[in-house]
Amino acid sequence: MHKSSNLRKIRKSMEKTLDPKRFEHTLGVAYTAAALAMCYGEDIVKAETAGMLHDCAKCMSNEKKLSICEKHNISINDIEYKNPFLLHAKVGSYIAMKKYNVHDRDTINAILNHTTGRPNMSLLEKIIFVADYIEPGRKQAPNLSEIRRQAFLDLDEALFRILGDTLVYLDSVKGDVDPMTQKTYDFYKEYMENKRREAAHGQHG
Repeated sequence: MHKSSNLRKIRKSMEKTLDPKRFEHTLGVAYTAAALAMCYGEDIVKAETAGMLHDCAKCMSNEKKLSICEKHNISINDIEYKNPFLLHAKVGSYIAMKKYNVHDRDTINAILNHTTGRPNMSLLEKIIFVADYIEPGRKQAPNLSEIRRQAFLDLDEALFRILGDTLVYLDSVKGDVDPMTQKTYDFYKEYMENKRREAAHGQHG
């Protein structure tokens, strides 16, 4: 039973830690993650916990994020040095362990990889990555209603669409692309091509 009581504690803490808009987003992600977990047979409490904590470091100052990384030997790449707001996932996964006693590796990874993704993500990581993008409060994103529908039909397809749209967006605003986002996109591009090939082959076979 302690799992859900821990969730309640996390939720109360997030309400104090985050600004109202970010807290609203966090609730949206947690609920969307729970719904996707129901759809794909993932642990619902894990999905909600990761959703609730994914942005726990988001409202911290950039100085604080950098100093936590330096103090605890959390690696920082050049793009993160230039844009410390990108560190919220790394710092968040650290805080989830230290402050909220979340030690499930998969949950920690889901928090860690929710902004860039990574090649060969686990089901939970995919759920948090997608939930962050499609939660009900999100307005500005190309193809959003289509991706929302897709997320409940084929999670990989939705994931791949989000990665593609994110790269197009970053390119259009001349934003820095974290090399991991590109790596993740390349991995899932090949993955989806194989998946489609197999599906087509299955139809003909």
